[in-house]
Formats: sequence, structure tokens, C-alpha cells
Amino acid sequence: MRTEGRHIFFKAYAIYVGFIILMIVVLYKTIIIQYEGAGKILSFNEDKLPVRMVSKVPRSGEILDMNLIPLVTSISFFDIRMDPTVVDEKVFQNELSDLCEGLAKMYPDKTARQYFDEIRTARENGNRYLLIRKRVTNEERKKIAALPIFRLGKLKGGLIDSIETIERKRPNGDMMSRTLGYYNDKGKSIVKVGVEGAFHDYLKGSSGQEIEQRISTGWKKTGKIVKETIEGADVVTSFDKEIQEVAHSELERQLKEQEATSGCIIVMDVKTGFIRAISNLTRDKNGNYSEKLNYAMGVTEVPGSTFKLASLMAALEDEKIKITDSVNSVGKYKFPGKTFEDANDGRGYGKISIKHAFEKSSNVFSQIIFNAYRSDPDAFLSRLDKFGLTKPLGIDLPGEATPKFNRPGEKKGWSRLSLPSMGIGYEVLMTPLQLLNFYNAVANNGKMMKPQFVKEIRRDGQVIKRFDPIITNSQICSSETVSLLKSCLEGVMKKGTGKEIKSAQFTIAGKTGTARLLDSKKGYGSDEKAYQASFVGYFPAKNPIYSCIVVITNPKVEYTGATVAGTVFGAIANKVYAKTLEYHKAINENRPRSMDVPAVKNGNRSDILSLLKTFRVKADSFDGSDWLIGILEENKLTLKKMPINKDLIPNLLGMNAKDAVFLIESQGMVAKINGHGKVISQSITAGSPVFSGGVIEIGLQ
Repeated sequence: MRTEGRHIFFKAYAIYVGFIILMIVVLYKTIIIQYEGAGKILSFNEDKLPVRMVSKVPRSGEILDMNLIPLVTSISFFDIRMDPTVVDEKVFQNELSDLCEGLAKMYPDKTARQYFDEIRTARENGNRYLLIRKRVTNEERKKIAALPIFRLGKLKGGLIDSIETIERKRPNGDMMSRTLGYYNDKGKSIVKVGVEGAFHDYLKGSSGQEIEQRISTGWKKTGKIVKETIEGADVVTSFDKEIQEVAHSELERQLKEQEATSGCIIVMDVKTGFIRAISNLTRDKNGNYSEKLNYAMGVTEVPGSTFKLASLMAALEDEKIKITDSVNSVGKYKFPGKTFEDANDGRGYGKISIKHAFEKSSNVFSQIIFNAYRSDPDAFLSRLDKFGLTKPLGIDLPGEATPKFNRPGEKKGWSRLSLPSMGIGYEVLMTPLQLLNFYNAVANNGKMMKPQFVKEIRRDGQVIKRFDPIITNSQICSSETVSLLKSCLEGVMKKGTGKEIKSAQFTIAGKTGTARLLDSKKGYGSDEKAYQASFVGYFPAKNPIYSCIVVITNPKVEYTGATVAGTVFGAIANKVYAKTLEYHKAINENRPRSMDVPAVKNGNRSDILSLLKTFRVKADSFDGSDWLIGILEENKLTLKKMPINKDLIPNLLGMNAKDAVFLIESQGMVAKINGHGKVISQSITAGSPVFSGGVIEIGLQ
């Protein structure tokens, strides 16, 4: 009995001692936590989980027009997944139906019942990474995150939406695609095309690094940033989207009418050399036109009669001729092995001045240049060198083709026909941009500018690099010669080959060109005649603002430069003139408001009110909404609210292109513009549901 009591005593004593030891351990751990901090314990636990360093891809900068309208932008897409196993059972039962109804409303390709079955099955099978939707926009992502269950977040609602894909998009579709270009790193080789390729170092930004940790549902971002990303800078181009739209649509219209193989157009600012518009279109087997090659600066071809301006400038500068000298335009000009004919069926124009011969584009220039330089053809080439015609322009964009000029003494290329041929624009290969730059120098009183495509580089709205106009030749010829050449170019439009190209409000100066294209196998004597029609000049003639070149290759209906290319030039000049307020100083002067109230396009409130204030037009009443409709009744203007529903296609009729594109793109869709002016049609009717990534064609007139 005494032994049994002693056993109980020792057992109680052991329990007591064990309890004391446990209390000491707990106390020790508490002291460790207090003095060393909870962070070390957490770090210890984290170290047992796999971690990795991953790159954070920066968003590339935008490519903008001169008015900061996006031409190339970056759009984020997200893959939406779900871990249904983490959702509380009660929440899951009560809110799953509402979640599925919301998903079906956003994405009606599946019914609410289908979503319901998929999510419930995934929960039962322990699927912690169920795909809900691929490639949703950020706007859609926000809407999904606000749905029942998902609004509880990742830990309680199972929403997994952090997988982002960034893609480059052009809001204006194919327009300018070759000039805007792309950058492609293929590993072994890097392909740089257009603005995107040339300015990639600015656009790309700098990648960051962060730590991810592997948990049961996959790799999770820890929020620990090792290196911050630097977003790409924005490139502000010199392009004017409004001028570009006019140029593109007019070129496409004429190419279709003429059933031409291809064509290009360039509009340049005379004083600065900045390119305002550039378009290159090629016909496919279905008769549609798209941008495939950059003919404007990457392809050389014979310029034909437009080169006669360079021939005339050279002969005048070398004092070989005077524009008042008489020549006999007999219509056919014979040289050993070749006869050149005038375009009027070889009838000629009789005895005329050299100025008149230029205006009529007579091929008597083959004789003029041959007679002037036959004893010293090197002098002719030397003069062209001084004009800057025989070398590349050195533009910032990749892919500029090198001009080709045959030279005396070359075993291949130079012949006794070379000099007269070059006098009228054959045996010479140039890009349209190189030829336009020469004409632009004449318009600029002899000052040659470097063609440029980019004005500024911006980061976070601040200019970090500015591209100023660059003078490449302060005076390509004497001021006297420039004045004579300007009078000749104006004469072409008044009484020469360009007289049918009319403008009621201003004068145009320019030169037509009709070149016979060389057949690679049969030469120029081929029965299959292919022509290149061109027109290059500037406007207004007396105070030039823009220079422009239009080149149309292999037209099937007409073929002369005036009819085919000059028509496009005239249309562009007139429409650009009509859109450019700097031409119309009278409307900016202080004067009483007209008795007639003008019609107002539907659009943004601030823009409309600003214009009404400028033109001193009073609106009897207006709504304070961001978007307004102008209603004109009995010479009274009323501005009312334009109904905008973010889930429905808006009514774009009567709006300008800028506002229409903004509204469509803000809804996650892509706008494709056709024409110019105000919106007269839209491919998807107003009130239709918005669908992300969809394309809506907008017709303007």
C-alpha cells in the first residue's frame, strides 16, 4: 500500500515537472518572438517554399500623331481563372447562380447553366485553376472582379486574374502600317521596320524583376520587387491624322478606279521637312488594296518627266541656257539607236521657248540636255550631285533605297543614249521621297530640309527629346534660278499639262510625269505597255505650306500623269486647304456673328463649346453632358445630351472621326475609318451590344 502511494506521488511529480518544462518552452518562444520579431519566423517559413525571380515586362510606349492621337498603342489582355475550392460553402451555394448569370450576360456564347455546371464540377474534382475566359480587356477584367463571389478576391472568391498579355494594336487598321512598322527579334536576326523599328529603344522601356513563390495553386507574386519596370516612352510623330485620312482615301479611290497595281503618296511640310502623311497601297488578287511595301522610300523607279525640273535647274545654274531661248519642238527627237517622242502623238509644239517646252513637258529636253553637256557629261552629273539628288537622304527610318545614276566611263550602264535619256528622267532611279524632297527645296526658296517622321519623345507627358528641323543644304541653287523654276511650275498649271487640275481658292505649282516602265525581259519596247503616272508639286503656289507627290503604277484605264496622279493631288490640296484654318485668316478676325447659324456636328462638349466661342455662335441652351447633339431648327441652335451607354454601340452619325474613334476605342472595340468629313455610316447599328476586340467600320463624307 505504501509502495502504491509512493508510485502515485512520483507520477504526480513527473506531471508537475513536465508542465513546468512546457511553460518554460512557451515562455522562451514568446521571448524569441518579441525580441527577434515575427518577420524572421515568417522568413524561415517562406524559405521552405520554392521561389523564383521573374521578369516584369514593361508596357511599350505609344506612337502618336502630331496632335497626340494614338496610331499604335499597347492593349492588355488577361486570362481569367478560378479556384472554386477556396470559396466558403454557404457563399458558394448562395451566390454561384448570380455569378453565372453575370458571366453569361458578359459572354453569351455560354449559358448561365453551362457556367454553373463547369464551376460546380471543378469544385467537386478539386480543380484549383479553372479557365473562365481568355484574352479579356482590362475593362472587362474590372467588371468580372465586381461579380458575386469574385468580388471577395482571390483568397475568398477564388478569382485568379493576374496573367497579363500585352499586344500592339493599330486603331486605324492598315493605314500607314508599313511606315509605322514593327520590331521583330528572331534571335539570330533583328528586323526593324518603320517608326516602331527605328525608335524601338525608346518605345520598349526597361524590364523589371520580382519574386514569385510556389503555392498549392501555382506560382504567386509575393509583391517583392527587385527591380522596378520603366514603361516605354511615347513617340510623337510628325503625321497629321486628318491629312493622312484624306491622302489614304483619295489614293485608294483612284487606284480602284484605275485598276492600278500600286501607288503611293507623301505630304511634306515645306518649311520644316516633317512628313504629314504617307500612304503605300498594293493591289491583291481580289482587287483590294493594302500596305505591303513602302514604295515611298524603299523602292526606286524612273521618275520620267518630273525629273525635267532637275535638268532645267542644272542647265540654268551652269548657264548653258536661258528659259527664254527658243527650241524647235518637232515631236520626234532622234539619237543613234533611239527616238524620243512627245506625248501628243509625236506632233510637237513648233518653235517655242524652253519655259513653254517645260510647261508642255516636251521631250525636246532630251536634245536640250544633250546639246548642253555632250562634250562634258560629267558636269551634268556633278551638278546633280550638288543638288543632293544622287545620294540617299539619310532618313531616320530603315529601308531607304539608294538612288541610281549612270555615270560616264562605267562599262555597264553608260552609253551615248544616257545623257538625253537622263534629261527626260530615264536611266535614273529614285524613290518618290527623294524626288519630293528636291521639289520641296524649290518651294522652300532653295533650302533643302531633311525629311523627318518624328517630332518628340515623351515620357510621362514630359518631352525628353525633341527633333528640330534639319537643313541639309542651305541653298541648292541661286535665288534667281529658284524664281525662274517657280514660274515654270506655276506655268504648268496655268497653260501646260496641269491646267485641268483646278482649285478655286488658291493656286498650285507642280509638274506632271508619265513614265514608260521597263520590262525586265523586253525593255521599253515591249508590246505590253506599262506606265507610271506621277504628279509632284506644292500649294499654295505663292506661299507654300505643303509639298506633295502622287505616284500610281500601271494604271489600266488612263495613264497620263495629269489625269491619273494630278487628280489625286488636286483633291488632296483642296481638302487639306478646306480643313486648315491657317489658310483662312478672315474667320479668326473679330467680326459680328453671321445672321445664319451653322450646323454643328455631334461630339465632345468642350470641343463644341470652344468652337462656338471662337466663331461667336450662341447656343440657346445646352446640356452639361460630356457628349452633345447639335439640333438646328429655324436658325436656332440647341445642344442636347447624347445618350451614351458603355455596353451598347453609340450612334456615331454626324460626328467627326476623332470623336467617333474615341468613343469606339473606349468601349474596347476597334474603329476602321473610311473617307473624311463627318460620319455618315457605321457597320454596326447603334444600340447593338459592345463586344471586345470587335471591328466597326465608320464611313465619313
